[in-house]
Order: sequence, then structure tokens, then C-alpha cells
Amino acid sequence: MQQKELVEFIARSLVDSPDLVTVTEKEGEQGTVLELAVSREDLGKIIGKQGRTARAIRTLLGAVSAKSRQRAVLEIIE
Repeated sequence: MQQKELVEFIARSLVDSPDLVTVTEKEGEQGTVLELAVSREDLGKIIGKQGRTARAIRTLLGAVSAKSRQRAVLEIIE
């Protein structure tokens, strides 16, 4: 599973409006930047209490990135 597909799958599983989830892949200076955008109502579900859910998504993305030897960073768009 690619990094973009992983983030999209996790985000769609967490939110109430999965049709509004978009993940954009951009090349940055240090690797791939994945921009995750969700509806305003679902933003809290993606971030989680004290950022725990967002941190967990980033951890999973880091593990997949390490395995494929491609650095990826997740940015959550508000």
C-alpha cells in the first residue's frame, strides 16, 4: 500500500463524511508532503484529543515510509 492510499484509507475510516477526504501528494525539499483535507466538522476526529490521532497517523506513515525508504510528512489542512 502506498503512503497516499494509507493516509486516505485511515482518514476515511475515521470521519463522518468520507467523500470529502482528499489527500494531495507534493514533493518537498526533504521528501514527499502529504496534505490531508477533511470537512470542518471532521477535523477534530482526525486530530484527536491532544493530537493523539494525528500523531498515530504520522507514526504509521513513518513506518511505511521507512520500509519504502522514502521520507513522507503529513500536513493536516484546516
